[in-house]
Amino acid sequence: MRVAIIDIGTNSTRLLVADVHREKVERVVHFDLVTTRLGEGIGSGYLHKEAIARTCETLKHYLERIHPLQVERVVAAATSAVRDARNREEFLEAARQVGLEVAVLSGEEEAYLSYLGVRGGLEVDAAGLVVMDVGGGSTEFIWQREGSLFCRSVNVGAVRMTEGGHDDAAISRLLSPTLDQVRLSSPRRLVGVGGTVTTCAAMVQKLAVYDPARVHGFVLSRADVEDIVDILSRCTPEERRRLPGLQPERADIITAGVRIVRLVMLELDMPSLQVSEADIMHGLAIQAASGVERKSVVIYQ
Repeated sequence: MRVAIIDIGTNSTRLLVADVHREKVERVVHFDLVTTRLGEGIGSGYLHKEAIARTCETLKHYLERIHPLQVERVVAAATSAVRDARNREEFLEAARQVGLEVAVLSGEEEAYLSYLGVRGGLEVDAAGLVVMDVGGGSTEFIWQREGSLFCRSVNVGAVRMTEGGHDDAAISRLLSPTLDQVRLSSPRRLVGVGGTVTTCAAMVQKLAVYDPARVHGFVLSRADVEDIVDILSRCTPEERRRLPGLQPERADIITAGVRIVRLVMLELDMPSLQVSEADIMHGLAIQAASGVERKSVVIYQ
């Protein structure tokens, strides 16, 4: 089944058109990403009109791109920025005006769909596995304990931490309640998804042109992540924009994102992290093709 997935995130708006078979994304037909920064000013609790306008312009472009691709189902989902916004109905109505009905995912749904994408895209054993999705507005954690799947979303993201000026101590305080629960499962393997971790993989490999095949499955050591933090801390904003593997549009938020990754690896005592290109979009694609809107999960509150 061919599906089109539009992921409306805090930092970027992405399009995936893919053929899905037997709960796997068999072929990517088209992929696109635009840094729309819908979550600009996220600390205010409101989506800015300018951010809504540029995001909806991208949605309009994506619908035009989808039209000739013989897609059987289109699914659009919004995450942290829209979920938390007091004026989210304003954005949802603006999206309807361009012809798109957008579902707003809960933090737990977002986490589960990231997990579903990873399990469909990487050969990984669920025992001892922790999946982490570092986004612009939030970070999701998914893990198993005693046969139950736990999904948790924390309002710690690259855009949110950058705009809020949070230092490592503040980020650690926000993450600690969830990481304390993760540690109870005796985690042995960490898989990361999202723009921060894929950017780290691209930076370590010094990719002048982003190559998903070289990023997917790449293993980042804790030393790699420490090196990236060190490099970023010594660069001016303009120098960051010129670093190989780092998209210029992400240069202002990447430091906070990598600090989140480093803190998680330290607190979970993980020597390495495996990067997955298969993420929430793949989870949404698998779900859309199966016709199941949501599977039940055990949620840690």
